[in-house]
Amino acid sequence: MTWNSTTVDAQAWIAAGERLRAGDAHLVSLWGEPGLAHMAVAESSELRLFHLPCTANRLPSIGRLHAPAIRLERAMRDLFGLDAHDAADRRPWLSHGGTYPFLPAEGESLHQIAVGPVHAGIIEPGHFRFTANGEAVVRLEQRLGYAHKGIDALMAGAGLDRAARLAGRVSGDSTVAYALAFSQAIEMASAVQVPPRAVWLRALFAELERLANHFGDIGAVCNDASFTIMHASFGFLREKVLRAAQACTGQRLMMDAVVPGGVRSDLPAEGIEGVRALIAMARSQFPRLVDVYENTASLKDRTVGTGILSESLARQFGAGGYVGRASGRSFDARRDPGYAPYDELDFQVPVVHAGDVNARVWIRIQEVEQSLSLVEQILRRLPPGATSTAVPNGSGEGSARVEAFRGDVFAWVRTGADGGVERAHLRDPSWFQWPLLEAAIEGNIVADFPLCNKSFNCSYSGHDL
Repeated sequence: MTWNSTTVDAQAWIAAGERLRAGDAHLVSLWGEPGLAHMAVAESSELRLFHLPCTANRLPSIGRLHAPAIRLERAMRDLFGLDAHDAADRRPWLSHGGTYPFLPAEGESLHQIAVGPVHAGIIEPGHFRFTANGEAVVRLEQRLGYAHKGIDALMAGAGLDRAARLAGRVSGDSTVAYALAFSQAIEMASAVQVPPRAVWLRALFAELERLANHFGDIGAVCNDASFTIMHASFGFLREKVLRAAQACTGQRLMMDAVVPGGVRSDLPAEGIEGVRALIAMARSQFPRLVDVYENTASLKDRTVGTGILSESLARQFGAGGYVGRASGRSFDARRDPGYAPYDELDFQVPVVHAGDVNARVWIRIQEVEQSLSLVEQILRRLPPGATSTAVPNGSGEGSARVEAFRGDVFAWVRTGADGGVERAHLRDPSWFQWPLLEAAIEGNIVADFPLCNKSFNCSYSGHDL
């Protein structure tokens, strides 16, 4: 995919929004800094970055033309005072001061159920406001932002090492993906060529991260349907992945394993042994668990036909990962536009069209099979050589899209002459998936919300930045 970065006026900004509305492009991200708004748009085989100077901190709304931009505009207003003055929804998003005006729902016999932001389990905070008619959900509205950490502001002026550590902590379950996206953006800005061995090790770590999360998610969906033995069994598989990851990198989640210029350290012999043992064990146990899932009628009764996301909404919001692929959207950043070493590896991007909880589970199941194959290929073909190279100082701009287990993570950076980060932006796939959960739950019963929610498994921390 080619890359184009341009400073534009309001007219060109609106024209890009019109192309988004028409479906001729899809929104990659929208963000800001004092006096300047940025937008990344994928059009055909080109990633286009638009930079709009904002006179008096005002700009035309993209959200009034293209709904996926609404939350990003609201966050941009809270963070940088950039006001999309003609936006339809001008409520705060990250700011929690004052009473929050939830959208009204009218009709007979409607009642509201408030859930969160504090939840019963050890999970991140988020508020869910259900409007229901009996047990049927008429509307769900989320209020998030409780996990806001100020990543964009912390990165501004940070040195490369600190900025890389911050990137890897946006969403802990995707630390490899975030570190890789940030590193690729830095490497583009600095015109750095990463050693081949480091490129392949990065892919190994990314696939281990994908396996750990997919194992955990499949088990968690089963648990929310009260099939606890499957939760325990998949939890065992996830634990084995985490132990192999620690043998490879010294850290169970592989934080700080990927750094600008390569990887922090080479793969030790015990790491290779641990990964090979993991693959053998997973190939033995995973198919049996899939058979149990597929042939348990009471479990399939809960997941089939529940929480359907339409293909049109998945396409409009550019939904990535298992959310998009379960609703017919065949997109994977490893392939489209692709990045090394995946262009040398054999893998398939599974796609189904049912769009329900079961479909999102099955995408995960098929992705596990693909990741096991990818790990085997990487171990067989891992090249020798150096694992890192120095990143020179110098000003520049770069961006990257990396396939995390939820979908594509986007990173943009602008560096200064000293090599430090002047500005950076990281976008989680959950920005475009949380609103789709609101749509998928409508018409379902309240008791099926945990199933729908877990089948999406959106990130609070990644979304709230």
